[in-house]
Amino acid sequence: MSVYFEGIEKIKYEGKKSKNPLAFHHYDADGTINGKKMKDILRFSVAYWHTFCFEGKDMFGGEIGRRAWNNYEDALKASVEKADAAFEFMSKLGVGYFCTHDRDLAPELETLGKTNDLLDRVLTRVKENMDKTGIKMLWGTANLFSSPKFTDGAATSSDPEVFAYAAAQVKKALEFTNDLGGENYVFWGGREGYETLLNSNTELELDNLARFLSMSVDYAHKIGFKGQFLIEPKPKEPTKHQYDYDAATAYAFLKKYGLEKHFKFNIEANHATLAGHTFQHELRMARLYGSLGSVDANMGDYLLGWDTDQFPTNIYDAIWAMYEILKNGGIAPGGLNFDAKIRRNSTDIKDLFKAHIAGMDTFAAGLKIAAGIMEDGKIDGFVKQRYEGYDSGMGARIRSGDTNLAELEEYIIDKSVSVPKSGSQESLEAMVNDCILNYD
Repeated sequence: MSVYFEGIEKIKYEGKKSKNPLAFHHYDADGTINGKKMKDILRFSVAYWHTFCFEGKDMFGGEIGRRAWNNYEDALKASVEKADAAFEFMSKLGVGYFCTHDRDLAPELETLGKTNDLLDRVLTRVKENMDKTGIKMLWGTANLFSSPKFTDGAATSSDPEVFAYAAAQVKKALEFTNDLGGENYVFWGGREGYETLLNSNTELELDNLARFLSMSVDYAHKIGFKGQFLIEPKPKEPTKHQYDYDAATAYAFLKKYGLEKHFKFNIEANHATLAGHTFQHELRMARLYGSLGSVDANMGDYLLGWDTDQFPTNIYDAIWAMYEILKNGGIAPGGLNFDAKIRRNSTDIKDLFKAHIAGMDTFAAGLKIAAGIMEDGKIDGFVKQRYEGYDSGMGARIRSGDTNLAELEEYIIDKSVSVPKSGSQESLEAMVNDCILNYD
């Protein structure tokens, strides 16, 4: 078995004063927050596709250079080598999980039958590596967007043969996710949407998407899959409009078709900003729907209108993400998956480690600061006080639904109504800055 990251030892926690770029400065896996180990709260996962398949392509340029584990013409050899490199990397990084599409593990061949045969041979090696390292699968999924056959979508394709192919592909992905002990299964509808309404039967497409998800749930139950189903909302790119635009839109879709009890959301930071929301907004909406299941931890560039999938280094985003996750009581069996790729000019193999370390440290610091904000209680106390009028009197009756328009008119008709209490936004923002600057 080849060694791909020679000279790199297992990444250790060295604390805030360390200057070592190949060490954790904030992430102490066995350190505790609120009585739980950080590794059990954060549940970090490496994205197989970006970390082990990405070779520097963007929409205007080709490969910067093939990774050593992809430098083979033989599909089986390349896929097996990639698996070995992946588990060497993840073991040295010290994460407990990985996420993968079926086509990340092995490429598509001429027929689905040949593709599945190759995939099975690669899965044998993946399972061996999982058993040897103890690294688990956070979630599996099927790539229903890269192949030209999916140009018009998969479950929402205008061609029933494409629908059938996608269904068979998901069947196989569910099987190997179940066999590998995957704790979740994700649906990302990358091309489940439309470019123009002029040629789209949206009613049929939405109905078919619901049928597809329902069949997937039925089959998962049949094979004994006990994991969580996840929907990953995204508004656009590659399609003009995707049917799972954001958490609210996706929840409305699930509710319409009676699927909401089967699915939670895998919220991605970059998708939130593409939808015109903050990361925290999407996490909070999912939490309030009782549907916050997992997170794709990345960030986008606010000056660019596409999914840049950068490693997360924005401490504010990390704080408020962890705040919502703590309010949710955690996200297990979900986790924080680094759906992020190093920049095209980050060509040193060590950059793969440094990027993940930066992301892990950012969320670890965010977790500690968010826990401190919650323990301090000032922000939660301010919000409670701001809405205290709904705790008694007519406010309590409004809250309980024990009133009506006529009664409210009679109550307010002769009153002089003033401006509500100050929201004190700047003061609260300064309070958060103090928490960051005084982070211990």
